[in-house]
Amino acid sequence: MNLEAFVLGTGGMMPLPHRFLTSVLLRREGDLFLFDCGEATQISLRKLNLKWKKISAIFISHTHADHVTGLPGILMLSSQVDRDEPLYIYGPPKIREYVETSRKVLDMYINYEIIIREIKEDGEIFQGDGFSVSAFSLEHSKPCIGYTLTEESRPGLFFPEKAEMLKVPKGPQWSVLQKGENVELEDGSIVKPEDVMGCERAGRKFSYVTDTLYLEKIAKHVGNSDLFICEGMFRHELEEDAAEKKHMTAVQAAICANDAGGVKKMGLIHYSPRYIESDLKKMLKEAREVFPDTFLTRDGMQIDIPNID
Repeated sequence: MNLEAFVLGTGGMMPLPHRFLTSVLLRREGDLFLFDCGEATQISLRKLNLKWKKISAIFISHTHADHVTGLPGILMLSSQVDRDEPLYIYGPPKIREYVETSRKVLDMYINYEIIIREIKEDGEIFQGDGFSVSAFSLEHSKPCIGYTLTEESRPGLFFPEKAEMLKVPKGPQWSVLQKGENVELEDGSIVKPEDVMGCERAGRKFSYVTDTLYLEKIAKHVGNSDLFICEGMFRHELEEDAAEKKHMTAVQAAICANDAGGVKKMGLIHYSPRYIESDLKKMLKEAREVFPDTFLTRDGMQIDIPNID
């Protein structure tokens, strides 16, 4: 099953000609999940030719303009196509007020159901087929939330040669074993799934954190992430400024990834508009000294999150 992330924008505060506002689209087979939706998110979706009308849920970190002002356009655009499924919107307190006020003021024509869930405590908030999404509180100048999407564990690999050695007839009984059930053979002997299958395999995990003061608890939530997208708004030399504005430096993001354990790679995002390419490269170098598997996300980047067998 494919799992891939599309970086729609990497900038903070304001969109730039070459750097749209921070937003990530996660695609898991037929499901699309949008994380944050700042101004011009529609343009990024169009440029990547993504089927935005298939978005199942939108997860908003907080209600600052650079993370929510693209929502009205997405909501109105979704009424221009056939949509049978509801659109879920998750976010901190006031996300409901923002959406409902925008609908009223703009006199939106909406022909589908919008279900808004305001998050008031940490924990699981959304369940899908074989996965769940959890939220955890961050610390910013407004209530802010981080998110993780975690797949359920998968059965171990099936080894046909082992089944044949144990004289399990090829056919329905192989499927029974792959579903985790015992099989009784004609001679009365029992073959168990563990006799013909490998160990259970962990599902994949995606984590998204932006606009927050450095918090030790972030590591606890993002541990074992296959892909951790985290803000690195400032270079290390501006650590005091970052703390005052309740943001993180790239080095602090790297500390979160390093302390979490099991993070396979971390993509920095939400860059200050003051930074040009040379600054970003210096920031990446600083972060890699703490967590070597760090990279810079780029607008339009596609990141595959493969299954590990």
